[in-house]
Amino acid sequence: MKKEKLDKLKQECLECKQCPLGETRINVVFSDGNAKTAKAILIGEAPGENEDKTGTPFVGRAGKLLNEFLEKAGISRENDLYIINTVKCRPPKNRVPTDEEKKSCEKFLLNQIEIINPKILIFCGATALKSFYDKKIPISKIRGEILELEIGGRKRKCIPIFHPSYLLRYHSTEEGSPRYLMLEDLIKIKTLLDEK
Repeated sequence: MKKEKLDKLKQECLECKQCPLGETRINVVFSDGNAKTAKAILIGEAPGENEDKTGTPFVGRAGKLLNEFLEKAGISRENDLYIINTVKCRPPKNRVPTDEEKKSCEKFLLNQIEIINPKILIFCGATALKSFYDKKIPISKIRGEILELEIGGRKRKCIPIFHPSYLLRYHSTEEGSPRYLMLEDLIKIKTLLDEK
């Protein structure tokens, strides 16, 4: 049932030209992960150059780093996560998607969340957080916190984490460093996913 709904939604997405990004994309970047077994949805910002070429989210340098952190935390990208972005097409020069572009893509995003119905939504980076959370608080202040937000007419557990592209600038893993905090947040998410 999930698969049929997602296939139908993906087909709509492939045909979408609601915003200018539909004209410049190579591929629609619909999702990755396991729709059947995913307990969490990880929402990123937007596809980058590598994602646009392959049609898969988080496959560039930031994606490789994300995979390393997921592995260290014991989270399986293939089984525990369903991975999407706030928009399905690459913004030119990897800029942040505009509010209009995000609005055009919102129906796909909300439908994916509804179909998967995850235990937790993970907002990966400030753009994903701002798409659902209107308080002007930097992600550094609320990363790792459990937010109860109404999304698609339903209360959902949401946790913001740093975007791995931010971590590419910081190499330290000392206590309190961005990489240390990222691993701490993912371990917390793993614990929540394992709860019955």
